Amino acid sequence: MTIIESRVESEIDTLTSQLQQLIRVPSVSAKKQLTITKCAELVSEIMSKAGIKSELLKLDYNSEEIAPVVYGEVKSKNNPDGKTILFYNHYDVQPPEPIELWEDDPFSGKIDGNLIFGRGASDDKGELITRIKAVQYFLDETGDVPCNVKFIIEGEEEVGSSHLEKYLIKYKQKFSCDATIWEFGYIDENETPIISLGMKGLLCVELHATCANADLHSSLAVLVENPAWRLVHALKTIRDENGTITIKNWHEDIRDFSAEELESIKQEDFDISDFKKNYGLSNIFNENDTEKMKKASVGGVTSNISGLFSGYIGEGSKTVLPSKAMAKLDFRLVPEMKPEKQFELLRDHFDSNGFKDIQLKFMSGEPACRIPVNNEFVKLVEASALEEFGKVIKSISSAGTGPMWYFNNILKCPCVGIGCTYKYSRIHSPNEFVRIDLIKKTTKCIGNIIERFGKS
Repeated sequence: MTIIESRVESEIDTLTSQLQQLIRVPSVSAKKQLTITKCAELVSEIMSKAGIKSELLKLDYNSEEIAPVVYGEVKSKNNPDGKTILFYNHYDVQPPEPIELWEDDPFSGKIDGNLIFGRGASDDKGELITRIKAVQYFLDETGDVPCNVKFIIEGEEEVGSSHLEKYLIKYKQKFSCDATIWEFGYIDENETPIISLGMKGLLCVELHATCANADLHSSLAVLVENPAWRLVHALKTIRDENGTITIKNWHEDIRDFSAEELESIKQEDFDISDFKKNYGLSNIFNENDTEKMKKASVGGVTSNISGLFSGYIGEGSKTVLPSKAMAKLDFRLVPEMKPEKQFELLRDHFDSNGFKDIQLKFMSGEPACRIPVNNEFVKLVEASALEEFGKVIKSISSAGTGPMWYFNNILKCPCVGIGCTYKYSRIHSPNEFVRIDLIKKTTKCIGNIIERFGKS
């Protein structure tokens, strides 16, 4: 057994109990809940009990609007001049709606066999606890850590990390490090950990259409344009039925895959039938071309309608012609695409296609990031995962988005994602869960990474 392996097995009840505590504090950043700060304080308390020096950092100490960052640090006694590893995680979660689809309270932290349920169980409180506990077990067993350790745990990741760049700039010296372990990593249906070397970028926008100054009787639809139809017509111009974005110059800045990246993509698994079964799908894009699907997953752009609202959506019917309509869209971006430029291309697209009346609002944006496949830290994480799991897959990028670009560009450090999130753990959906067996394995794996990094 490794230094911390026996502790992981013997202390699992304490670990799961603390994870339940975290889940039970609703920390929905989208709703700006007062419990956001309460959750940050609980994270700091758990870290302090683990022997990690912790504090809450703020940009403006007079404002409650900006969620605090929980900072943690442990200086190695035997290796103080050695390397520093940083763990980035977040304590905020997605809204639990639709509530009626949850089998239990979304913030119950209910344990059922090998599963812990609740919003944030996997994303990202379950991942966070594996990092904290790995460090604690080193301190408990040896009184020291093999390398210097730091934590950045933010409270706005689920709303675009809108203030993280400012935090990284303000506290740049405090956050300085040699490498970062990212907030999560997937475990696929074959029990294989997927190491992620990047994140896609993101552009979130709102579209608004207005006709009359109040809702009208629907008989007037012979004379008055319905704003919902106006939005539908505008949305239809953005992409074709195969999901390809048709906005002029949208793809012009996309960086091509390198030879190493293409080789890595070939090694990735993608079980089409299992994917369709788990999500209840009858068909998916390009399902007859596996290589094309794999490339799209790690390096393809998307245009997604995440929300539509107009008129009456209650029980029964109401013959109303609504005065307003709104749509929320998100666009996944890849390296070299800039959210601000893509937003302007979208605005130009609507204007040139006869939709100047559509109000377009920039909600949030993050650039994409991808580190080289042959980076030395990637090799170290891969070896650590192999030691615990026996197998590993390197993915050049997660299909999702996070603020990795800011770490790479401000702190100048490589970022690698690895963790305990089962591929079908329903993150962002009702009945989100985390597997206890994967929490154990990942805690041990994080311990392996810390130990190897201290010797590197």
